[in-house]
Amino acid sequence: MPDRAAEPAISGLRLNLRIVSVVIFNFASFLTIGLPLAVLPGYVHDVMGFSAFWAGLVISLQYFATLLSRPHAGRAADTLGPKHVVILGLCGCFLSGLCYWLAAETQAWPLASLALLCLGRLILGVGQSLAGTGATLWGVGVVGSVHIGKVISWNGVVTYGAMAVGAPLGALCYAWGGLRLLAGVIMGVSLLAALLALPRPKVTASKGKPLPFRAVLGRVWPYGMALALSSTGFGVIATFITLFYQAKGWDGAAFALTLFSAAFVGGRLLFPNGINRLGGLNVAMICFAVEALGLLLVGLAVTPLMAKMGTLLAGGGFSLVFPALGVVAVKAVPQHNQGSALATYTVFMDLSLGMTGPLAGVMMAYAGVPMIYLASAALVLAAMGLAWRLKKRPLTQAPEAGETRQ
Repeated sequence: MPDRAAEPAISGLRLNLRIVSVVIFNFASFLTIGLPLAVLPGYVHDVMGFSAFWAGLVISLQYFATLLSRPHAGRAADTLGPKHVVILGLCGCFLSGLCYWLAAETQAWPLASLALLCLGRLILGVGQSLAGTGATLWGVGVVGSVHIGKVISWNGVVTYGAMAVGAPLGALCYAWGGLRLLAGVIMGVSLLAALLALPRPKVTASKGKPLPFRAVLGRVWPYGMALALSSTGFGVIATFITLFYQAKGWDGAAFALTLFSAAFVGGRLLFPNGINRLGGLNVAMICFAVEALGLLLVGLAVTPLMAKMGTLLAGGGFSLVFPALGVVAVKAVPQHNQGSALATYTVFMDLSLGMTGPLAGVMMAYAGVPMIYLASAALVLAAMGLAWRLKKRPLTQAPEAGETRQ
């Protein structure tokens, strides 16, 4: 992928429009994730008659497939070019919708229908890996690597926006026309996005010998570990804030989640140039401090207002962590390996969110709900310490093409 940092500077509205014109394809891929999210568990359990285990497994399969396919998606973006990978990912989203439609048609054969739903979730996970990684690298190729932080930030905005819109829209589609209509909308969104992507100018994949996965991991893991530690805050708030409010005997858990989401999106929209001005590690350390303070307020809350202030600060603090550390992580490898670096870096967040739920659940059972927020605050402070160490003792600069060791 060519580095366009040397081109005349793009700024303001024009820059944002260029970025949005590409990351909108990631919006489409995440919309296909959000649409069935509120429907499939109830469909599997209540309509098909399977246990809650199977209802949960159908949802989890997508995240499992995303986790396993991310490194391959990054390598594909580096070698095939981001545009081709985005279109392949959108085709995967289309096929997932087709599987849902076939599952509805085979409802009379529950095992076959369940198998089709599981297959659709697996395909969707791979499709999201391809579309998400490809859209980010495509955006960087369009506006130049100097704006990589802003591209990653916009990807986060469209991701959470699509999930927020998708869940209620999917429930509405299901209420109007059942699983068939929901599947049709998913296929339509995917197909439309793929057709709109086809005429868009592509950016050429960079030429150069790719680093092996182990070498990429060796350069990215410190930043990924800091991301994983801080992601526990998002995990415990998204998963357990309702139980926290119930344990306290308070109302308003949904509004607390809304405050977290609003602060998250607002942070990315209000401080788009902070990473370029202050540097990724400096922004990350500020974010860790704010997030840790928010988690402490939640864990120590004695009033609903105190808990809501905590979720607001935690959302605002976590907002820029991913792009701030991602900028530094991606620049730790040669340009023709940036897709692999971004995908490997993202895996740490996937693992963190996957592990936070069960581990926090065990801690909550033994130590109470507030303790998980205090423990998460401690982990976020550990992430800040790791970022401080990386700032004082930075890793070796990106290797030259063909170099495989640090």
